[in-house]
Amino acid sequence: MNFESFAQAHGLIIQSIVMNKWVRVPTIDHPHKLNGSYKYDGDVAFLQNWAIHESPVRWVTDAPYKRDIAKDRAKSVQASKERLQAHQNAAKKAAFILNNSAKAFHPYLAKKGFPQEQGWVWNDLLIIPMRIKGSLVGAQLIQPDGTKKFLAGQITKGAYATFDNKGIDIVTEGYATALSVRRVLKTAHIRYRIHVTFSAGNLPDIAKEFPQCVVVADNDATGIKVAQKTGRPYWLSGVEGEDFNDAEVRGAGVDLLNLIRDSSKDT
Repeated sequence: MNFESFAQAHGLIIQSIVMNKWVRVPTIDHPHKLNGSYKYDGDVAFLQNWAIHESPVRWVTDAPYKRDIAKDRAKSVQASKERLQAHQNAAKKAAFILNNSAKAFHPYLAKKGFPQEQGWVWNDLLIIPMRIKGSLVGAQLIQPDGTKKFLAGQITKGAYATFDNKGIDIVTEGYATALSVRRVLKTAHIRYRIHVTFSAGNLPDIAKEFPQCVVVADNDATGIKVAQKTGRPYWLSGVEGEDFNDAEVRGAGVDLLNLIRDSSKDT
């Protein structure tokens, strides 16, 4: 299978191939977002569809290949250096953006049912900082119409954002879902630590860091799969395709409180 067919089979939409660099592209399930990425050098490629892959998947050409060990080693070293530099650049850019952001209302928050919620806003973008073990590694940038992207080159695997009120750990996929969970728990006077994982593929890794957590997942094929994979109690909407934000805004989702209370009894 050639690279183009391999990429299409994994949901990536690639109009033209760019060599030797990570490139963000749309996906079949999210054609209006840059929800996929790839890096291609002719013989080997890596690609990732953020909706379904926890980490990049590898493609290797079917063409006969005579290995040049020294060349391969040099390419590997160079690639590692480039990844590290990209990670460092993304972390610096995230710090710059946050330092130049201001608390403000944002159309995305209003659209999701939080017209009075303020977030960090920079150049009309809602900025959600992403951290690993407390260190800033990047950010999710949300446009007024809800389009989301990450900073180029940043680490996303294992990165999350936390609302900390010194309580039970809740792991969610999206930021709006986390806001809805927080609103429900505040109303019920339940303390919380809500962790936003930013993608379904990232959710199981974050859940491992909080072994007594409750998972709040989206009711779609990927959300169900990752929720079950965590081995933790999980909430799903009774409506296919719905997440907790959808449910909470329409007045449902209070059953999450029973799940949290039952989980607390078991610990």
